[in-house]
Amino acid sequence: MAAVPLIDLTPWYAADPAGRRQVATDVDRALCEVGFLQVTGHPLSTALRERVRQEVRPFFALPTTEKAELACFPGGRGWIPPAGPVLEESFTFGPEQVPPAVVGTPEEEWFGPNSWPAGTPGLAAAATAFADCCAALAEDLLRVFALALDLDDDFFVSRCTGNTWSVDLTWCPASAAAGPAQLRTGEHTDVGTLTLLDRQAGSGELQVRTVDGEWVDAPFVPGALTVNAGDLLARWTGDRWRSTPHRVLHPPAEVPLEELLSLVFSHQPDPLAVVERLPTAAAGPTRYEPVTAGQFLRSRMNAISVG
Repeated sequence: MAAVPLIDLTPWYAADPAGRRQVATDVDRALCEVGFLQVTGHPLSTALRERVRQEVRPFFALPTTEKAELACFPGGRGWIPPAGPVLEESFTFGPEQVPPAVVGTPEEEWFGPNSWPAGTPGLAAAATAFADCCAALAEDLLRVFALALDLDDDFFVSRCTGNTWSVDLTWCPASAAAGPAQLRTGEHTDVGTLTLLDRQAGSGELQVRTVDGEWVDAPFVPGALTVNAGDLLARWTGDRWRSTPHRVLHPPAEVPLEELLSLVFSHQPDPLAVVERLPTAAAGPTRYEPVTAGQFLRSRMNAISVG
């Protein structure tokens, strides 16, 4: 299998049973072997993605002192500045409506008003439209996942009804002053169920780490979205599917002025959904204790904050 396989979702949307089964089989293999895949034939338009980039670029061009007015911690809403050797900075937002089930629980703090920049009046509408389209695509992928694991069609969807997600609009600035130890994005795994990434072509490559510990490039495919499993999905499947470490390199010295703007949609289950061993023979060998999605995500975010 390629380092990051390319899968066409067109047969899934054609609703042909044999075509859907083949898509599910290909997705299962990719998540077992790599933890990453790229998808074409999806409904997320190029025009909407470029509109979001156009709207957010003026914000990243502001002086640091102005952006700092919206500064927040990782997992919050607003501007996340670069830290340490990592060059990227992000503008992050999420759903504003609080699901009734989490009112009065610690997870309620994950919802609420977003901090939209005053100088970019078109950003909220464009970014919200992007998030809505990603949420619909994520639901489609959850149904692909269920078929791949021989589960009921709505197994994952029924546990992800609370509109729980976040979006990071991540800017990797020109790295003319980057040192040899710097990265655009440091090595990490993602926390939730799945991540949808819209990338730009560039010399600084997204890399994934193989099971042998080797870093390999994830090729850029125009129009494709990169999809990867998160820590929670790996746990849910008993490690049948991999949550793979990945990073983004800064470009070589010959292209010091290259900038990249990535759109990252992170999906999570309902905070009170219980993540436990799957009721299917397809589940992996690892047996984890049951945990709610909210408990798991909170423990991971706390670890990031402490780190």
